[in-house]
Formats: sequence, C-alpha cells, structure tokens
Amino acid sequence: MTLNQYIQSERGSRFGGAKIKKQATATVEMFVQRAMLDGITFEWGHPLAFDWYWYDHRTDPDNIAFQHKFVFDGMMAAGFLDNDNWDRVGAGYTDRFYIDKVNPRVEVYELNKEEQA
Repeated sequence: MTLNQYIQSERGSRFGGAKIKKQATATVEMFVQRAMLDGITFEWGHPLAFDWYWYDHRTDPDNIAFQHKFVFDGMMAAGFLDNDNWDRVGAGYTDRFYIDKVNPRVEVYELNKEEQA
C-alpha cells in the first residue's frame, strides 16, 4: 500500500484508514512472531535499515516508506518491541529501495557499528 492509497481510503470512509492500519499491523505482527520463533532479536537503540522491495519503479520511495508506522506497531503487538519511542528507535533508520516483481516486501535489519559508518 502506498501513502496515496492510504489517504484515499481515509477520505473515502470514516473507518477506512483504521481498517487498513489494523490489517497491516496484524500482518507485520504475524511475520515478526515467526521471526521471533526463529530466534531473531534486536538490541534496541541501534540504527535500523529498512529494505523495501516494491514491484515497480512507478511509486515514489517516500510513498512506500510511510509504512514505518505499521511495522513498528506490528513489532510492538508481537512483543518484539516494547515501545517505539526515542529510546528504542531514536537512533534512526535508513531506507533502501529495490524492485522485486514477484515478492514485494520489507526487510528490517539492525545495523551494527561497522554498518553505520
């Protein structure tokens, strides 16, 4: 979903945006729970990298990356992140964009000191 689509949904229905946010948060929660079962952990307070894989070049990157909110809320719902405040995610994050026509997705990584430079 793009930011433009989200805004259009909010304008089209009083509950449209809330429904989309709930669905997106639940989807992220499910994938984060799977990652947790696989032993994935983060040391919160380190910078993050978001790798956004989109299906074409027709969408502006900032129109895709607005979904940070859904990702962080899904992480909190899964119990992976206790709070998306300045202490936890205030170190910042980087967005990188790629094309994958078959499997659009977002991958989130914790950056170590070598990767921050």
